Amino acid sequence: MFFETLSNKAQDSSDVVFFNTRKFYQTSGVGRLPKASYHRDHASCVIRLLRFRDSAYVALAFSFSHVLFDGIGGISFMNHWAEYTRNLSDVVNSAYVLSEQPISDREVMEKCFEKIEPVEPPFVKHFKKVLSPVSMEMPKNIAPVLMASPDVDIIEEQHLLHFTADNLEQMRQDIDKNESTNITLAALMTKNIVLANQRTYGRLPKTSYMVIPYDSRVRCDIPKQYAGNASFAAIAPLSPEMVVNEPYKALVQAIKEHVSKVEPGYTKAAILTIENNLGLLYQASFTLCNSPESSYLCMTSMRFMPIHNVDFGYGKPCITAMDYSFKEGMAHLLANKQDGGVDLYLNYSDKTFKELCKLRDIKQYANTIY
Repeated sequence: MFFETLSNKAQDSSDVVFFNTRKFYQTSGVGRLPKASYHRDHASCVIRLLRFRDSAYVALAFSFSHVLFDGIGGISFMNHWAEYTRNLSDVVNSAYVLSEQPISDREVMEKCFEKIEPVEPPFVKHFKKVLSPVSMEMPKNIAPVLMASPDVDIIEEQHLLHFTADNLEQMRQDIDKNESTNITLAALMTKNIVLANQRTYGRLPKTSYMVIPYDSRVRCDIPKQYAGNASFAAIAPLSPEMVVNEPYKALVQAIKEHVSKVEPGYTKAAILTIENNLGLLYQASFTLCNSPESSYLCMTSMRFMPIHNVDFGYGKPCITAMDYSFKEGMAHLLANKQDGGVDLYLNYSDKTFKELCKLRDIKQYANTIY
């Protein structure tokens, strides 16, 4: 994730400005931002100071493993770090206490879920049905697998769609005025990604996967101050024929069926699958990506995370942006504080995105930035 700040004395331009990730890598002298690597750095969190070619601009690169934090925990960490930085003299004298203390004890998760009965999520049933058993023996513990796994190459084909506040509300009214912006946007993108894939590959995919990560803090007794990873994924396997042929309102309800019924028992079952059935996850990871065989959209909404509160003493972010991702089909939704709209960062191949931008509904509601 990128943050760009202005000093308190600076005047914002009235024009909306976007951070172009591709241009950044082409002109900054930074070939690739450092990533947390278990096998190379033996670290699940890496912080580096970056200096740029022909520029006095200085930045902090903060990379962490999803095992350590989820998005909420990671951004909370940045806010706490920034709060300490703004009160450094008191921190040095051991006279400063954070305004909201994080909870880092992972037993909090264990104690919460030890009394919850697992309920197998529909997507696990789906993968057990469509995937053949793994022939090779898989370890029971995920930690050694992560420690031995090489870095995953990032996908540099990233794109940005911007939705103004007016267009976003018009989209919601047109699709289903009784539902939230996030779920109607998910329906818009799910249908049009399938259509773009059909144009790109000449046929419909076998399955359309819509994935929405959720915060289990709000669905369990986990304290909201818990700073670890408490996020899991609600996965909706959908029929491409239904996605293409049914109206948006029906698609909203199909997605909502998988997302709204997520309960603590589903999360407990997901934890047990991670701990005891790595073979299924290994196979599913190859299926859950955008390809000729499956259309894939994993949309993480970061609109309401406290990203815009991060202030190291140089002002709060005026522009936020996403770095490249590791899988085709990843999407991140960020609030755009300049005009009240949203920015949707998409990791899709250039050819698929080109077809996406030709579609009527995308042209009606979104502005293509790059």
